[in-house]
Amino acid sequence: MQKALVWLRRDLRLYDQAALYYSLRESKQVWLAFIFDTEILKPLLKGDLDPKGLKHDRRVDFIWQGLEQIHQELRKLGGGLIVRFGKPTEHIPQIAKELGVDAVFVNHDYEPVAITRDGTVKAALEKIGIEFKSFKDQVIFEKKEILTGSNTVFSIFTPYKNSWLKTLQEKDLAAYDCKPKSGQFAAIPKKLDLPIPSLESMGFCPTGIEAYLPPGSEGGQNFLEDFLPRIDQYQVGRDFPAIKGVSYLSTHLRFGMLSIRGLVREAHRRMLAGSMGATIWLSELIWRDFYFMILANHPRLANGVSFKPDYDNIVWESGAHAKKLFSAWCEGKTGYPLVDAAMHQLNQSGYMHNRLRMVVASFLTKDLGIDWRWGEAYFAEHLNDFEFSSNNGGWQWASSSGCDAQPYFRIFNPITQSEKFDPEGKFIRRYLPQLEKLSKKSIHAPWQAGHIELEAAGITLGRDYPLPVVEHDEARKKTLVRYSIVKKIA
Repeated sequence: MQKALVWLRRDLRLYDQAALYYSLRESKQVWLAFIFDTEILKPLLKGDLDPKGLKHDRRVDFIWQGLEQIHQELRKLGGGLIVRFGKPTEHIPQIAKELGVDAVFVNHDYEPVAITRDGTVKAALEKIGIEFKSFKDQVIFEKKEILTGSNTVFSIFTPYKNSWLKTLQEKDLAAYDCKPKSGQFAAIPKKLDLPIPSLESMGFCPTGIEAYLPPGSEGGQNFLEDFLPRIDQYQVGRDFPAIKGVSYLSTHLRFGMLSIRGLVREAHRRMLAGSMGATIWLSELIWRDFYFMILANHPRLANGVSFKPDYDNIVWESGAHAKKLFSAWCEGKTGYPLVDAAMHQLNQSGYMHNRLRMVVASFLTKDLGIDWRWGEAYFAEHLNDFEFSSNNGGWQWASSSGCDAQPYFRIFNPITQSEKFDPEGKFIRRYLPQLEKLSKKSIHAPWQAGHIELEAAGITLGRDYPLPVVEHDEARKKTLVRYSIVKKIA
């Protein structure tokens, strides 16, 4: 093979990358391209815009900066990155044809819409005599590689994890050597060598995300190096949002700026050495594989249905009252400090601590009685690390409608969760400074504080901080009734 084009999607790195490795191994000249897909970006342009009519979306900015880094790396090696704004189904065949490549190399995507897109591109390439080659890259095991003893797909995590670990071999974690030969990254022909489309030209504005989440492989590697000295305590620190206990690697992993093989290799090695923290972190990475596997084998989930069909019979709150409750949840005005602080964290940074994702999801579905799909969509719009399979899996877990979900009668108490996982109220005070003068006892439920303490803290409930929009014990009773329709399968 003489020439190849690597189409980057969610694999934004130049090391340990399957499609890039095979293109370099099989071709004498290699180009790389990325398409800002209008089918993905147009829906993001809805909603509030800045005074210049531009949208604030941290993820688009994060991707853009990552691409700029790749472009500069390729320039140093004699090549460059071809970036376009439009439909990949049109741009990829056109670019491939103009370059005269023999094949387009990609890494598998597992979302139904992406699979359809890839099928369209493949068909268009075949018409002009160009191969379409796709490889596994973003997971360790995919599709039906891990099956039950009866050769069926798992739906329970623990036996899946056990089989996953039993199946794992050294070759599954081996890094792909993506070092090119001299001149193998070919210069971009002048006709195709256009500037990377600016954020503004696509309708977006800079967000400043690099100040706290440096993009690219270098940014991801720095975060990894910061996490590894803490990994042995991960099982202790991961549940407490006020401390630096988690890895903060999810966004880099989401866009492929870090290799999943490298992360699993590090976690697995430390697990074998006896690190409990690494063992628990590895389990989290296996959950990621699990949800990808679930989506690949149950693509209907992309249509907004419950994994357990009977749970689609639940009657959720509706009408103006439901919209009012949902707005309070979105804006961090429910009157439950831990829930509100978590939502402020999300709205301000695009990040939410994993423990808090479970807390706010349980609160929305089982305290407010709001359809989990509303929360799923809000997270999809705001999370920097939004990944459909994990987001859908997490929300269905919280609402008890998913595979291996918590029982419907398990309902997080937002007060006890707060007392247990933010005992000093440090996290709450960071995002709700109006409550900072409350005692560590009262800060978890301000409405239970005495009049004297509230006055001393300068707080008038209903003015400085909202009263609870629901009473938890009463909401719990309503939820048990709401879910009674599916008790027979719980």
